[in-house]
Amino acid sequence: MVAKTKEKIWTKDFISLALTQLILFTVFYSLLTTLPIYVIDKLGGTQANAGLIVTFMLASAIIVRPFSAKILDIVGKKRTLVLSVGAFALTTFFYLFMNEFVSLLILRFIHGISFSIVTTASSAIAADIVPKSRKGAGMGYFAMSMNLAIVIGPFIGLSLLQFISFDIYFIVLSILMVISFLCTLIVRIEERERVEKVTLAIRFKDLIEPKAIPIALISGLVGVAYASILSFVPVYAEAIGLATTASYFFLVFAIVMIAFRPYLGRAFDEKGPRYVLIPSLLIFAAGLIVLGFTETSLVLLIAAGLIGLGYGTLLPGFQTVAIQKSDSHRSGHAISTFFIFYDLGIALGAFVWGIIVGGFGYEAMYFTGAGLMIVTTVILYRLLTRHLNRQKS
Repeated sequence: MVAKTKEKIWTKDFISLALTQLILFTVFYSLLTTLPIYVIDKLGGTQANAGLIVTFMLASAIIVRPFSAKILDIVGKKRTLVLSVGAFALTTFFYLFMNEFVSLLILRFIHGISFSIVTTASSAIAADIVPKSRKGAGMGYFAMSMNLAIVIGPFIGLSLLQFISFDIYFIVLSILMVISFLCTLIVRIEERERVEKVTLAIRFKDLIEPKAIPIALISGLVGVAYASILSFVPVYAEAIGLATTASYFFLVFAIVMIAFRPYLGRAFDEKGPRYVLIPSLLIFAAGLIVLGFTETSLVLLIAAGLIGLGYGTLLPGFQTVAIQKSDSHRSGHAISTFFIFYDLGIALGAFVWGIIVGGFGYEAMYFTGAGLMIVTTVILYRLLTRHLNRQKS
């Protein structure tokens, strides 16, 4: 009996696309960490000003996201990728000339536009490049480039600024983006023949993929919970006297995620999404509970490991389900729909958790987030079971 040969994931096109994504997100997270320092130390801004720097880029990304799939249809996926990464690189260079807070806010808003488009384009292209039989594993590996950047970006930014000025720092980031741009030129993709004639008119289906809405809503709920990690882990660690350990939180998160990603990706393809995503949600909830009980460095790092194991699998898994539920020529719209709800979840979560922390404390925030994830697990189980039953009938 001849063993079935697995289709390759790590092709030249996939590697080039993953490198594009890794470098771009490294620059994104590096700026996300260091620009608040720039605003306060160099521009004489307040903590509120520093927060606006993050909010403005996220706001423009959310506004543009619904139209990004339509842009892919009109311009083409490969051309959109090249142009949007080029625009992101050019915008990065202009940080060199931002000496006033208002001009920096405008630049951040512009930066968010290209960021929104490029993330939709890169994920849609990845969905086309990865073999159908290995979609779960392939999208998982691709998403890992973004998750790695969560660790690499802040580390590079904070480390470089100990030795160089902000001007040189912005030049270094611009050079990285030039490399990312060159990687996009290597990526080859066969543009699928359009099933429908593309027009400039905007319809609801041009903004949203209806078949992807249920799983996108669930990704939004997960985004709400994850906002408590992105926005509050460093300040929470400082509040409980573990500020020195906080820098290792995302490192442990990334190590655990990388260690388990190959197994979980294979399990997704071979046994189905329910086998992987349901336990992952419960593990994520457990990590939030442990985080709420944290009093020592060891417990904080255990929570990081659980969250890395649980959450690290959810996003690529949800993206894959969104793509699988949609028609092949609508992969860009499915990805866009996924990101719309996920971005809204992050934005809503950061706002709501701030209110909860102010009124009830960090522990209440993480326990509430865990409860939300348990409820989300029930909803996801029913959704995936119904989908499975339809496939059998």
